Amino acid sequence: MPLPRIAIATGDPAGIGPEIALKAALDMRVRELCRPLLVGDPTVVELHARGAGLSPNLHLVEKAADADWTDGAINVLDVRDGSNASVKLGTVDAAYGRASLASASRAIKAALAGEVEAVVAAPQTERSIAAAGISFDGYPSFVARETGTPVNDVYLMICFDQSRIVHATLHVSVREAVALITRERIERVIRVTDASLKKLGIAHPKIFVSGLNPHAGEEGMFGREEIEIIEPAIRKAANEGIDASGPFGADTMFRKKGCDAFIVMLHDQGLIAAKLQAFNRTAGLSIGSPILFSSVAHGSAHDIAGKGQADPGAMIEAITRLARVNTQGRDRG
Repeated sequence: MPLPRIAIATGDPAGIGPEIALKAALDMRVRELCRPLLVGDPTVVELHARGAGLSPNLHLVEKAADADWTDGAINVLDVRDGSNASVKLGTVDAAYGRASLASASRAIKAALAGEVEAVVAAPQTERSIAAAGISFDGYPSFVARETGTPVNDVYLMICFDQSRIVHATLHVSVREAVALITRERIERVIRVTDASLKKLGIAHPKIFVSGLNPHAGEEGMFGREEIEIIEPAIRKAANEGIDASGPFGADTMFRKKGCDAFIVMLHDQGLIAAKLQAFNRTAGLSIGSPILFSSVAHGSAHDIAGKGQADPGAMIEAITRLARVNTQGRDRG
């Protein structure tokens, strides 16, 4: 049975995205598990290849179906803006914001069309996207819009080693995030997490859910969101047959053993824990959409762009994780 095809969107042209995408596509661990397809501007890929001292054999294709992996070449799905403008590495520019999302969008379309089995996106730069006047608060909502999925039904799952952390809210202010914590939202994120874990091959997922307030509210002493919102949502999910428990204090929850995913209420509750434990190995999985979409959790590192110093570890981890998911799914089928 052929290896799964995984599209790798190259991210911010002025950051390390194209470099780590190319390095990952060349990595033998990746090539043993999948057929990688770079998606982006081939001139940018060549620019970063030179900076990294690499001389890959690039095979340009106009559509994903034309990719050919038989000769060992690196397939690049050509996504150019037509301007032919040179890229100034390490800078913020509206054109780079548009380019990073264009590559991700093209990769997602290939997944929706069944031309690839999954998508992994290299890091974008939110300031460049903002400079382009594009509303963007992270890949989960972007994936939702691109796939026609309700925005509130797609969430970020951070993965590293054997740990998975799902965020009920993401790139909004803390004030806005607290307002978003409703019983309906927590019920929904628990259901999506349970369904996604089953897609990842976990037959009977066990989920731990954090509180919002210090010490999970300490029985109402530090806030009533746990009593009035989070605990009832967990109880309803449990009544539906989902193995969810909590709420637990976010400062101690990650020490607990025996669960398949933690759900947190706020961005920092999960990202701080993940980056302290595995800064260069974390990958984000957008769950709840009809496609498998992952992205690395680190930034575009403008300070080392084009210098050949970028570590592709998180990108390799994200790609191989999705490759194994696809292989396991086909084996079960």
